[in-house]
Amino acid sequence: MEEQAVQEKKYAVQDYKSDLHNDWCPGCGDFGILTALQNALANLGLAPHQVAVVSGVGCSGKTPHYLNTYGFHTLHGRVLPMATGIKLANREITLVAVGGDGDGYGIGGGQFVAGGRRNLDFTYIIYNNDVYALTKGQASPTVARGKKTKSMPEPSILEPIHPVALALSSGYTFVARGYALDVKHLTGLIQRGIEHRGSALIDVYQTCPTYNDLHSRAWYAGKDRGGKSRIRYLDQMQYDPVVKNPEDAREVAQKKLQALEKAWSADEEVTLGVYYQIRLPTLEENLAQKMPALQDAPLAEQRLWERDIAPLFEELT
Repeated sequence: MEEQAVQEKKYAVQDYKSDLHNDWCPGCGDFGILTALQNALANLGLAPHQVAVVSGVGCSGKTPHYLNTYGFHTLHGRVLPMATGIKLANREITLVAVGGDGDGYGIGGGQFVAGGRRNLDFTYIIYNNDVYALTKGQASPTVARGKKTKSMPEPSILEPIHPVALALSSGYTFVARGYALDVKHLTGLIQRGIEHRGSALIDVYQTCPTYNDLHSRAWYAGKDRGGKSRIRYLDQMQYDPVVKNPEDAREVAQKKLQALEKAWSADEEVTLGVYYQIRLPTLEENLAQKMPALQDAPLAEQRLWERDIAPLFEELT
């Protein structure tokens, strides 16, 4: 019998688009992030049914609605608990979590830290625009102290969250930063984040033309300083983010310190790219070592309801 070659289906960006009308504000940076995510999925050749996207509350929360993948729109700040449950149920699914800076760094701050410590194999994309845009532009945790957007009655009196520093100290094993309006560069970052085995955080500078006049498209382009762009790219510098020997505590510390130095740049410029990357055992891998049943197949594919659980009750009595 002659073997028949099976031609794999090649997916295009259009395969990841839903039919729902997109009602984000014209000029919103969310469009760039959505396009970059669709591009990355197409570049990786992932079938839509192999991908799940989880979101919280906010403008970014609508992202799964505009994607032809599995999607779950959950509660404010609770993206990562839902993502954890999905990944533990089916470790073979490609998992992407999305949320705004208020959702991820504000109300979901505790979950953000716990998510990094677990090192779940997922990619977390945070739309960082300094404001709670869905609720009329209140200050988010990333707006700098003393700064005031056009929607704020008074300048912020609080110290801002520094996402890269927070991610590094929380245990994320891939930490990067992108810009919503540089779709090509952001596509590459998301693709690398998905390919990374472990917890990947991609903080994305996202323009909000409706409420944030501090960090506008013109600001990033440097139009207020003679067209000198504020954007710098790590891959154009002599910068290597990858930890070669995860067991070498000194190398790990040096890589984290260099990432902090680049991330803590002056307000007059922003640095994009991969800041830090290390390969460590994921939560799924650690659990599989302790629970042999997880080595056979994902929980979603195991017919657990057919198993006799009487021995478990006997063991507890």
